[in-house]
Amino acid sequence: MPKVVFLLLPGVHLLDLGGPAQVFSSATALGFPYTLHYVGEGGTVPSHQGLPLATEAEWPELDPDDLVLVPGWHGRRRMGPEAARRLAAHHTAGGTVASVCAGADALGAAGLLDGRRCTTHHELQDWLAHRYPKATVVRDILFVVDDRVITSAGIASGTDLALHLVAQRHGPAAAARVARAMVVYVRRNGDEPQTSVMLRHRAHLSDAVHRVQDLIDARFHEPLTLAGLAAHADVSTRTLTRRFVAATGLTPLRYQQELRAEHAERLIARGGTVEAAAHAVGFRDARMLRRLRARARATPPQPGTTL
Repeated sequence: MPKVVFLLLPGVHLLDLGGPAQVFSSATALGFPYTLHYVGEGGTVPSHQGLPLATEAEWPELDPDDLVLVPGWHGRRRMGPEAARRLAAHHTAGGTVASVCAGADALGAAGLLDGRRCTTHHELQDWLAHRYPKATVVRDILFVVDDRVITSAGIASGTDLALHLVAQRHGPAAAARVARAMVVYVRRNGDEPQTSVMLRHRAHLSDAVHRVQDLIDARFHEPLTLAGLAAHADVSTRTLTRRFVAATGLTPLRYQQELRAEHAERLIARGGTVEAAAHAVGFRDARMLRRLRARARATPPQPGTTL
């Protein structure tokens, strides 16, 4: 059973801790078991919000499948050398380390940000870049993954980071189940802008539609039939279309087309041709992609609009 170890420093922010802890606790309740541990540098740790938190005196034995996560804290506190050594040793042994908000400072103190991309809360980005000049601080992003070192922007983004880890370990459907159990309507991706197709059409509570969206998100470049999508959701094709339009404002086919177009735009922005991008995302030729791009420039789609 994988372990999630939370390293708590004085002044820890409760939501930095509570969001990821709830994700892994909910995953356990849904059949994806984890054991959660809370370690500190001695006894009870005061949170910034005033609630004292009890910590374990000893660190558990760690395996490569385990995760060590450092929630953020208030103030310019420094982590002790023993905790820094343990963070570095866990990563060297093949384990994953993560941080929320100011917790990135702990990863930096352990030498884990040097030569890597990272992020933190927008109010701390300049400070982090100055403190760790060998790191590349990525701005305006929810979380960054770089060689088993994962840093997130702070506060609520810790939940996004934890859901990402659940999706990586157990698949997007498992992450969707956890998100719905937590009543998190939108599951945000680390490098997705707030206006992306995935995010714009996830603010609903239809379980069947979420399942179909998970499938389309994972296989947007493949030919997917309406009958196959309906079977995946265990509903009729007519019911799926009705529910999908009601929840997202799009038909399943149009949702897949918009995903393809969005991914194609990224490829084009990186220097690819329209033809190459069209084939890479699953279009037979570039004509459909050109039509979608022209339509998007003329009338950008709005949430809740049936297309």
